[in-house]
Amino acid sequence: MASQRRTPGSQASLREANRTRIVAAIKKHGSLTQVELAGVTGLSPASVSNIVRELVGAEVLRTSPSTRSGRRATLVSFARAAGLVAGIHVSTRHLRVTVADANLTVLGETHMPLARDHRADNELDRATLLLADMLADLETGIDELRGVGIAISAPLQTDVGRVAGRGILRGWTGVDIAEVMRQRLRRPVYLDNASNLAAVAEARLGAARGRQNVIYIDVADGIGSGLILGGTVLRGHHGTAGELGHTVILEDGPVCRCGNRGCLEAIAGGPAILERLEPLAGPMRLSDIVVRAMANDGQCIRALAEAGKHIGLATGNLCNLLDPERIVVGGELARAGELLLGPIRVAMENAVIVGSAAAPDVVQGQLGPSAAGIGAAAYALDETSLRDSPL
Repeated sequence: MASQRRTPGSQASLREANRTRIVAAIKKHGSLTQVELAGVTGLSPASVSNIVRELVGAEVLRTSPSTRSGRRATLVSFARAAGLVAGIHVSTRHLRVTVADANLTVLGETHMPLARDHRADNELDRATLLLADMLADLETGIDELRGVGIAISAPLQTDVGRVAGRGILRGWTGVDIAEVMRQRLRRPVYLDNASNLAAVAEARLGAARGRQNVIYIDVADGIGSGLILGGTVLRGHHGTAGELGHTVILEDGPVCRCGNRGCLEAIAGGPAILERLEPLAGPMRLSDIVVRAMANDGQCIRALAEAGKHIGLATGNLCNLLDPERIVVGGELARAGELLLGPIRVAMENAVIVGSAAAPDVVQGQLGPSAAGIGAAAYALDETSLRDSPL
């Protein structure tokens, strides 16, 4: 039948689709052996071998000897020639710039503290200079950058590329962040919430690797969450999904920086903890709380436990809505380990409707303060076409 007759381009289209599947698999899972690629993509080992050979010749992929289960194998990853990506993470008090290759291997990272009321124009200028210096140290330049991801620790309206929360990162209000950086760098720039991108990094390379339904909770100056459902980040209609810290848990509670009262962040976020501790222990930073708590300071241990109880209760409510398989806790206060995670776990397990036996496990993030920057680089990699390949 005519409808079954192959068109002249059908074989080429099929091969292109298969190239895309192989490249997408490596982007999602990282370096894989050819046997693993066949399993992930559903292609035959012969097809995988032929396409990998073609993409190696095009300098999109590279192969290296490896072993799996004691047997020799060929590991497939992206070639350096495929280009570089960068991630920029801006939080209330820190700026971090990360440069990675197409395998998300971090080639360079730098970070600097920021003043509390920093402004977008100053810090984007600074990020541009830091990035240029890092690329120079790698003996390359901006032209080799295929894309830049920006992670912002604030609620974002990603459809318009602006900070959405009132009173949060005030010096960034009304700024089209991605467009400003595109003009500075002349490269593709992609913007997202820092918790979303930290969740991506932990799912791809860290504590949530291989999991499809994950809640990432960032506990630092603020409290944010990144939601991964079915392997995809849930951003919501405007891009503001996941603002766990701005869910109200105490009616008529303390005023939050967003303008509402009784938000989780106003009760269990970093500044609230510091404020409660100051009359007892004097002025401190968040890092001091962690150090003292791990040195068995009772006041700091109790402060973390109280914050963890509130965070766990809010997380339990979120679990009842989304039914995740794992909770990953990151951010500066997560460095306290079980001193924070334990109270979160207990309160969450008491709140979930499925009971503690079926509750998601609660684990510490593996990527530490680098998570959002790596996630931003991963976002740029996902959104950018490298060297005219199906990347």
